[in-house]
Amino acid sequence: MKNRFSLLSLLWTLLIFSGCSSRQVLSSDYNVIPLPVSISLQEEGTPFVLKPSTVVYCPEGDSLLLKNAELLTGYVARQVGFELRITHDDQARNIIRLGSGLQAENAEAYTLVVTPQAVEIEGASAAGTFYGVQTLRKSLPVTDGKVRIALAPVRIEDAPRFSYRGLHLDVARHMFPVEFIKKYIDLLALHNMNMFHWHLTDDQGWRIEIKRYPRLTEVGGWRKATLVSHWEKPDHKYDETPYGGYYTQDEIRDIVRYAADRHVEIVPEIDLPGHMLAALAAYPELGCTGGPYETGTRWGVYDDVLCAGKEEVYEFLEGVFSEIVALFPGRYIHIGGDECPKTRWKSCPDCQAFIRSHGIVSQGKRTREEQLQSYMMSQISDFLGKHGRKVIGWDEILEGGGVKSATIMSWRGTQGGVDAARNGWDAIMVPYQYLYLDYAQSRDEGEPLSIGGYLPLSKVYSYEPLSGELASNPEMGAHVIGVQGNLWTEYFRTAELVEYMAIPRVDAVSEIQWTRPERKNYEKFLGRLNRMRALYDRLGYGYASHGFDEGQSGDNQDM
Repeated sequence: MKNRFSLLSLLWTLLIFSGCSSRQVLSSDYNVIPLPVSISLQEEGTPFVLKPSTVVYCPEGDSLLLKNAELLTGYVARQVGFELRITHDDQARNIIRLGSGLQAENAEAYTLVVTPQAVEIEGASAAGTFYGVQTLRKSLPVTDGKVRIALAPVRIEDAPRFSYRGLHLDVARHMFPVEFIKKYIDLLALHNMNMFHWHLTDDQGWRIEIKRYPRLTEVGGWRKATLVSHWEKPDHKYDETPYGGYYTQDEIRDIVRYAADRHVEIVPEIDLPGHMLAALAAYPELGCTGGPYETGTRWGVYDDVLCAGKEEVYEFLEGVFSEIVALFPGRYIHIGGDECPKTRWKSCPDCQAFIRSHGIVSQGKRTREEQLQSYMMSQISDFLGKHGRKVIGWDEILEGGGVKSATIMSWRGTQGGVDAARNGWDAIMVPYQYLYLDYAQSRDEGEPLSIGGYLPLSKVYSYEPLSGELASNPEMGAHVIGVQGNLWTEYFRTAELVEYMAIPRVDAVSEIQWTRPERKNYEKFLGRLNRMRALYDRLGYGYASHGFDEGQSGDNQDM
């Protein structure tokens, strides 16, 4: 089929070229990332010719499709070199029509049909139409505008495998300008991802303005130094330079709007009760010892956490989350729950008195302190539930018995997701062995300093979220709602390093999220991946160039 399509493309190109000698004619290629469910090439018919006079139609009064149309014209202008006009006249000639009336069970489904006269993108929602737009743009060559482009007649039917398709970015360790956050969101959109997990607070920095508690950013937003070598080495070094900053609420609102235009929901994370040293530095009365504390300068886990035995801590958290809810209209709020030592709680009079007064007891292997953490997480979950939000937590929240209605983010492996599904809770699979993009992309001597380990592209691509019990038990498997790639930034101070660590592994993550396993093939993926390089270059993204050829080594057993 491939050879036959190539011959047809050549014949169509020659045919068009004979009538358009003033312009070169290039062909489209529908083998994009992530790979659609079905690509049915039509063996008969001439191609649709994309040219400067082509128009983009959307129904008048439909603001969501109008935004899709505006984005499409921008994509084409940057990628192909000429700008298309938007029209509300669906009878115009040489037209790309956008619609959202597709009848499908999956609200993100779309069809893309190319005929000699038109390109029809019909989504089951505006989001589905947007993913059709992404497939169209990735089908186009990257060129300079002095061309016409032949789109072969085709029918593409497509819908995502998982409803939650996420990419994470930690800005607590190192933060990045607003314009880069938008560029990162554009990277999600390019790959049909719909969830941006924004890790905003940690021991080393509080990055979001909370008006009720201004010291969170005035004090907790700054640390006195930053590690410049691996933190576990005994001779680790600091730069001794103060580091800090935060996003204002106006900047947050702007980013939220930008993401929504691209059908990306932002999932903010305020990590608790551990990873709160920056907050304790700002408000030491929230800790068990009363301090003094200082914003963390090393990476890793700290014993000082929020005091779960003080009522003012719960008041503080409700005050913070009241502002978070007002800023982020999405369905989910991430409340962390990972890596919380119970050292302080075991010796804290307030925590122990709280345990007794609330009748918190150990249950089996679960200690009273683990049950105390579940109590705290449940209180915040209930508070957010009253505001119409669902909570996500790292898989450690299962250790105290879990939090009612929480979605579990399984990062320490896959067992957390299995346990959650077995108990009827939703899960998002983010096992670090496959999906933590802060591990090295290669063993090259020039590889940037990272957390350690080696996670090649081939191993990322090999991950299958529904295996074992999740595959054999469909009822359990249905609770796995998605997959996410995580990028922590302890060792990545610049946006260029973030892009280097993300790309091209983000392409592999997107196929895990979107493409059915029977459609996946690593060697064919590498061929499609190499077409992405020109687009990354045109869009100004950096990347690990060796990653595009990494599949030759076959070495993927280090993590």
